[in-house]
Amino acid sequence: MEALKTKPAEHELGDETFMSAAELGAYTAQLKAAKVMKDMQAQDRAGKARTELIKALSEPVEVTPEKVHDITKSLLHKLRIAAEQGKNELLVMRFPNVMCSDAGRAINNSEAEWPQTLTGRPRQAFEFWQDRLRPAGYGLKAMIVDWPDGMPGDVGFFLTWEGRRQ
Repeated sequence: MEALKTKPAEHELGDETFMSAAELGAYTAQLKAAKVMKDMQAQDRAGKARTELIKALSEPVEVTPEKVHDITKSLLHKLRIAAEQGKNELLVMRFPNVMCSDAGRAINNSEAEWPQTLTGRPRQAFEFWQDRLRPAGYGLKAMIVDWPDGMPGDVGFFLTWEGRRQ
């Protein structure tokens, strides 16, 4: 029986074999504190990534013939895959609602003038659709795609096309 007696100081974190209730409570508190710290660090990294994304999306892309070719080639590949899966829409861009001058209000309310609220690359994407894809019969649907804390979040652009009717 002597082997079962150990001093509390000999316990290492994670060895709850012979922990007292107080030690187990302290251990639980340490685990919770570690999780909170990890969550805070993850939120900090996510916030920094979002800030960098907004900065990048604010700067327009130089539209060269090569860039148009690359975008078109990639888009056609994704559209073929979506069509093969029986879909008639494809999410082609997702961006923070701060890329709209009204934080996405016009998009959320399906107002006709929502395109005028776009800034940066989302505006360029809309113009690309308007100039090159709409004449080919593609539609564009814009909508709020997430609702953090019940408030409008990111905006999604969906290319749409008519499915074949049988």
